[in-house]
Amino acid sequence: MKMSEIRKLDDADLLEQIKRMKKKYVQMKLTHQVTPLENPMEIKEMRKTIARLLTEKNARGLK
Repeated sequence: MKMSEIRKLDDADLLEQIKRMKKKYVQMKLTHQVTPLENPMEIKEMRKTIARLLTEKNARGLK
């Protein structure tokens, strides 16, 4: 997800997206420990996306 897409989200969608991505990230890490993912770079990309979402959340001053 790119920053331009993230900026278009409204506040409620942004917070929901953060919650969903964090849950998916934890699930991916656990799955990868049991059976390796086909593309482990997905974990790194997910972490970056979460950071982008949190950056936008902080820029808007949301709690």
